[in-house]
Amino acid sequence: MAATLKPNAPEIRKAAQEFINYLNKAVTPFHATQEVKERLIQAGFKELPESGHWDIQPTSKYFVTKNRSAILAFAVGGSYKPGNGFSIVVGHTDSPCLRVKPISHQKSEKFLQVGVSTYGGGIWRTWFDRDLSVAGLVIVKNGEKLQHKLIDVKKPVLFIPNLAIHLETDRTTFKPNTEIELRPILETFAAAGINAPVKEDPKGEYDPRSIVSNHHTQFLGLIAKEAGCQPEDIVDLDLYLYDTNKPAIVGLEDEFISGARLDNQVGTYTAISGLLESLSAPAFQSDPQIRIAACYDNEEVGSDSAMGASSAFTEFVLRRLSAGGSTTAFEEAIGKSYLISADQAHAAHPNYPAKHEENHRPTFHGGVCVKTNVNQRYATTATTHAILKQIAFEAGVPLQDMIVRNDSPCGSTVGPILSTKLGLQTIDVGCPQLAMHSIRYVLFLKFSFNQFIYSEFADTSSIFQATTLYSTFYERLATVLANIQ
Repeated sequence: MAATLKPNAPEIRKAAQEFINYLNKAVTPFHATQEVKERLIQAGFKELPESGHWDIQPTSKYFVTKNRSAILAFAVGGSYKPGNGFSIVVGHTDSPCLRVKPISHQKSEKFLQVGVSTYGGGIWRTWFDRDLSVAGLVIVKNGEKLQHKLIDVKKPVLFIPNLAIHLETDRTTFKPNTEIELRPILETFAAAGINAPVKEDPKGEYDPRSIVSNHHTQFLGLIAKEAGCQPEDIVDLDLYLYDTNKPAIVGLEDEFISGARLDNQVGTYTAISGLLESLSAPAFQSDPQIRIAACYDNEEVGSDSAMGASSAFTEFVLRRLSAGGSTTAFEEAIGKSYLISADQAHAAHPNYPAKHEENHRPTFHGGVCVKTNVNQRYATTATTHAILKQIAFEAGVPLQDMIVRNDSPCGSTVGPILSTKLGLQTIDVGCPQLAMHSIRYVLFLKFSFNQFIYSEFADTSSIFQATTLYSTFYERLATVLANIQ
């Protein structure tokens, strides 16, 4: 039973370490999607082309991707017929970060710099004094063909140093100008061997595919080397900055997970892990449902994209899965379906206890948090909550309640978006964590009874608890729904 396992139990440690292994590779939405894709293929899933014909068979497993940054996997139950329901768990692959601008060459005080855009609601002060690298997607030309290349430089190549405290006029408040003061340093003029950076002009006839004049020669050369091509072959790129300080299991008793992108790689990883784990049980052979795990991009900026939860992509997939039944098979299926939106939740912070509602204070190792907001920032209802309580009871996984204070702003998730667009009964859940949207979380120490008590990031128990909950959800949903009066 997950509720009785201690934070340092072998099952907890194993699940947390496997997540860390994944997180170390999932440095961008593209890399996260690729890692999920490889796990699915190893488990016998078949990739389907979005633009091709689908021939869906019971007990078979499939996945489809969008923009290489979102993925939707599904396993067809042995008793599935068009018009039957969908058991869905969703997460998202993106996190707040800095992304390279289309024209990135900048310079100041004999430093070459790279222009970046702020993506999402990041805690931008945490990006200072970090060893940053760059990764993402590069599109190159090969004759008349265009090829996609996934790259990860891995080594620290970009830096945003803080201003010395002696030069600060306000030493108590730090709010950087994100356009001017958040420009990473790439190289000095001296190291580049130049007196001043020169914007290169395209050689020969104008080619709209060329981007050599948009970036520093040194930067584009670095990217081209990783992509295995020449700089002039690069047609476009989508690059993300990230902290090279690797995620890890930490703490006096190895009970914490320290790392960036926990929001929301925890949701993505546990949704996929729960789906894969559920398929080993005999119940899959007779399941009337299709089990789905979806991981979207662009949640951090509102989900309004082709690969985001606001697009018609999910509806298109579900309609294709309902094909072959009656003319109302899709609509019939919606009424037999249930969706879990798995996105991180706020644990009660030991240094800011007044920021949390007095009766809703999620703790580490306390279980998966159910997020409720009567203003519909979360999609949880009494019915969907009751259904998950029954599944959690059968799974042996504890649940916690989370709401925000009336005098505090509230975030949101893809849950209300999908619930609204598809008419799906939905619940919002998440694993507890601290310092959400920080590039690298701060370690807080509290001295008590001559021992150090660590309180940071996320807890190791969450990975095992969430995976177990979602696996049981896939296995038991059809039965639980059938028993509702």
